[in-house]
Amino acid sequence: MYDADVIVIGSGGGGAVIAKELGEKGLKVLVLEAGPWYGNSKWPSPNTDRGAEWSSSYADLDVNLYKKIYNAHENNMNDVVSGTFRFGPADRRRAPWHRVMRQKGDIWQLAGVGGTTQHYWAQSPRAFPASVDNVWPISYRELIPYYEKVEATLPVQFSPTTPKEELFYYGAKKAGWSLIPTLDVVTPGYRPNPNAILPPNKHLMDPNYSMEQLFNMEGCTLKGHCVNGCSAGPSVDRIAKRGTLVSYVPLALKTGNVAIRPNSFAVKILTRRDPKDGLCANGVQFRDTWTGEIGELTARAVVMAAGCLESPRLWLNSALPYNAWVGRGLTNHYFDWVGGVFDEKDLMSILGLPEVYPYMGHTSGARVDIPGTGVFQVSCLSPGLMAFLSYGFSEAGYDAFTPPEPGEPWDIRGRVVGPELKELMLNYNRTMTVLLLTDDDTLYNNRVEVDPLLKDEHGPIPVIYYTPNKKTLKRRDQLVRYTCETLQAAGARKIFRSDTPAGFLLHIESTMRMGFVVDTNCEAYQVKRLFIADNSVHYNGIGGPNPTLTTQALATRTADKLADAYFT
Repeated sequence: MYDADVIVIGSGGGGAVIAKELGEKGLKVLVLEAGPWYGNSKWPSPNTDRGAEWSSSYADLDVNLYKKIYNAHENNMNDVVSGTFRFGPADRRRAPWHRVMRQKGDIWQLAGVGGTTQHYWAQSPRAFPASVDNVWPISYRELIPYYEKVEATLPVQFSPTTPKEELFYYGAKKAGWSLIPTLDVVTPGYRPNPNAILPPNKHLMDPNYSMEQLFNMEGCTLKGHCVNGCSAGPSVDRIAKRGTLVSYVPLALKTGNVAIRPNSFAVKILTRRDPKDGLCANGVQFRDTWTGEIGELTARAVVMAAGCLESPRLWLNSALPYNAWVGRGLTNHYFDWVGGVFDEKDLMSILGLPEVYPYMGHTSGARVDIPGTGVFQVSCLSPGLMAFLSYGFSEAGYDAFTPPEPGEPWDIRGRVVGPELKELMLNYNRTMTVLLLTDDDTLYNNRVEVDPLLKDEHGPIPVIYYTPNKKTLKRRDQLVRYTCETLQAAGARKIFRSDTPAGFLLHIESTMRMGFVVDTNCEAYQVKRLFIADNSVHYNGIGGPNPTLTTQALATRTADKLADAYFT
């Protein structure tokens, strides 16, 4: 007798999606999540007490607990060692879970129900068709109905225009970019971001409503700081920013067929030998992160959705059959961060306003897409995060030691300190920053391994190697120049470039590639009944667009394939 039809490991961008889809098909699904569950009455003090083991009821969701956790206190939310948003156990007094980086950088991932979509910017563009057609083992056309289903479920819609987007559009048009009128991007141009954020509250500008009232009503309040966690909404499932914690998880619970166990770190895939199919997955061994107890659960199929680092780690630590591509081919949208400081008089002539108001609206509401090169998108953050990414996180060292060379379109490159930093931060309200996402090549040597000696309580730990090749470096440099041209066209008086370290890993993909580790149904070639539903199955970096929507579309498709194969 099995404990469930399907066990899903991870409840982030892909795991929560496939759990909901399978639950709607009538299958009994158990979800194991390594981190805490925020906004559930069974865990009223999720960072200090163990609470319950499982929740399977929509009635357990508690918006007041949710809002108590998700606040705008930057360090409380974002400190990678002890913050709410970290990859570590629910007990914030304990150290985060360790990974080894072989290069300068950081891994911006989260544990907890909702996964890294707890702090994602809600950007939900489709892959560039040219990066899929005649490249992936499946066609772009096959993804379209699944894109459409996810876009309707979240829902996804074009971002509203606030001052920073208006300034970005002004610069993009003056720099010669054309408007893209479609979700399927085949030519370069600018457009509003397709974001998974509810439309603005219709009473937002009504003086008869207080801010407290607005935050308890449905709709986006355009307060910005989406990365710190959105808390606008009357119930957990109607929070404005549609991470999977507030979108797919409630829908999964409503099926009556899905149960989620947080604080449960999967350490081994269990297998059996079938006379017909050979090696098959039939369960998961996990560790309770509060008590240290080891448990086992069995199922007729298992889905790994633990992410691009933990899914290959779990495969390797489970001693599953050798595959030369497990953990290999890691792609990363090699980031850079560029910004412009504007004069008040120029902003008045363009916007009729004295400031950019970087804290207003969605974190990112507008973009320029360039198939074959990548993306640059306006991205303004709260002061601490913006200062860190703009002036404190660089491959180039200190700006004072790296003055711009002739022909370089920026005035500042690298870390800034002292009076110059104070001057720049005094101009925070008149600064517009832009995030660059570079189309990255899938290289065998960029990889995740497990350390032969270093272990934590869950087994050998991941070791990450990432070095971009010359083509990726060339694309990133071209994106920087396009971005600087757009900022100059918009009237920026000073332009700075962070030169972000190559090891800043956020959009990680392709470590369990379709066609190499899994087939076109996302089922492992060497282990039947083992499926993967996270970014790791992407064949490449999808051209540079944010990967979450593609992962969610694939997870929706994989649910159909899994059910058809084993539960007809």
